[in-house]
Amino acid sequence: MTSMNRRTLLASAVVLAAGFHSLPAKAALALTDRDRADIGRIEAYLTGLRTLKARFLQVAPNGGISEGVVWLERPGKMRFQYDPPSPFLLVANYGLVVFNDRKLQQTSNIPLSQTPLGIILAEQVKLSGDIEIVGLRRLPDEIELALRRKASPSDGTITLYFSDQKLALQRWTVVDQQRQETSVRLFNVELGGKFDPVLFKVTTPTQLPAGGGG
Repeated sequence: MTSMNRRTLLASAVVLAAGFHSLPAKAALALTDRDRADIGRIEAYLTGLRTLKARFLQVAPNGGISEGVVWLERPGKMRFQYDPPSPFLLVANYGLVVFNDRKLQQTSNIPLSQTPLGIILAEQVKLSGDIEIVGLRRLPDEIELALRRKASPSDGTITLYFSDQKLALQRWTVVDQQRQETSVRLFNVELGGKFDPVLFKVTTPTQLPAGGGG
């Protein structure tokens, strides 16, 4: 697996295909009062989202499709477990995102703060300051919000898609430095509950747990 594909998979995990992938070179969006109100709703929703379990469907830049289960526990924890025969597993915890390829027995990690996951896994979600809003679009019963890190805009963007009437995260798209796009859609979302801490245990490749919880 190439290093670029590894970075794309790391980025794709949070924290979801058309969107604002043409926007990274542009200036931050000039916000209206309505925009600010919607952004406030989204900040409150994400900050109040403590635990989530869902099925996911991921579309890679080459069109490859993967499915699996995602667990999210804020702050700072997430697990993407891919269905067989995929050998991949991604776990976020202790300030790191750890990506394991069981087939190759290789593990990569990157600081959580350098991934889109860090935006939605923070204790208090703030869509301002270090985070820059570069796109906001409203469709029938959907809000699209495109974000990037102000200090490193060339790293790419993440676009979050929310249902509007009853605000809920439905999917997201990540566009990386190479303009490669990865999308993730959530299904059968379950909110609340407690998860087995072993789900978020960062271990060596041969010790990675098979899954559970919920």
